[in-house]
Amino acid sequence: MKGLFKSKPRTPAELVRQTRDLLAYVDANPNPRNGKRDDKMIELCKNIRELKFILYGNNEAEPVADSCAQLTQEFFRENTLRVLIVCLPKLNLEVQKDATQVVANLQRQQVNSRLIAADYLEANKDLLDLLISGYEDMDNALHYGLMLRECIRHQCVARYILESDQVNKFFDYIQIPNFDIAADAIKTFKELMTRHKSTVAEYLSKNFDCFFTEFNSRLLSSPNYLTKRASVKLLGDMLLERSNSRTMVRYVSSKDNLIILMNLLRESSKNIQNEAFHVFKLFVANQNKPPEIITILIANKRKLLLLLDNLKLDKEDEQFEADKAQVIGEIATLH
Repeated sequence: MKGLFKSKPRTPAELVRQTRDLLAYVDANPNPRNGKRDDKMIELCKNIRELKFILYGNNEAEPVADSCAQLTQEFFRENTLRVLIVCLPKLNLEVQKDATQVVANLQRQQVNSRLIAADYLEANKDLLDLLISGYEDMDNALHYGLMLRECIRHQCVARYILESDQVNKFFDYIQIPNFDIAADAIKTFKELMTRHKSTVAEYLSKNFDCFFTEFNSRLLSSPNYLTKRASVKLLGDMLLERSNSRTMVRYVSSKDNLIILMNLLRESSKNIQNEAFHVFKLFVANQNKPPEIITILIANKRKLLLLLDNLKLDKEDEQFEADKAQVIGEIATLH
């Protein structure tokens, strides 16, 4: 293998161009019984593995910054990223894995101190639509999910997804029956809703009602354990984020939201109970509770105090116990 590369040295840019030509051939010749296609596929496999080596290095060599920059520049100059993403389902599994890692790494590569992947994706937003709908492809969903999460590192990508109808698709994808795909969709949704603070805060402020109507009814009320647990945890992460303070106050001022969280506190799963507690305590800690919130807390005071008293973590946690004591004390004084 080493001898082969030495006899035919290629610059990173040449390697990208040859890879693009091979992808175009594979895309135009889908018949697997085509012998020439098999040869091209073997060559493509070697090329993509070499691209991965340039970007990641290996046990013997670190990546070379100049080579990474040349590769990255060529990748985005002639739409190689688009061709690779479009052709992904036509590649074999090992090549798909390497290709996915190449696309993921390119999102972090800077050329002249710029993340040129962000500029490219902002000008080619339809690629983001393609990656998102990739969750509907059971065979390739995990590859698309990983690439999409890396793309969400760019604020312009997160803003586009949030401002389009695409964000609503995650409420469906998170409930896909396939465990691995649903878990991956949750991971991506969390990245979307937590990475870019100011963008998320603006989105939640403008879309509070429609977002939380879907979130509450489809995720927090889901019969699926994984969905429910991950969603309560995400809700806590979003509401406790300082940049979302206005959204948090609005959320904990709703009696309907309080009832949902009180029901989650009664779940048989300790994990869901404990995650729900971190959101429930915000309702109690609110110094400007609406009268209807106070009324519900008083009406359920005895049950809540008993339930909270029995709430335990598997491992000792001083902060959790302090929070619990404060919540119990606050509820006990309501009248």
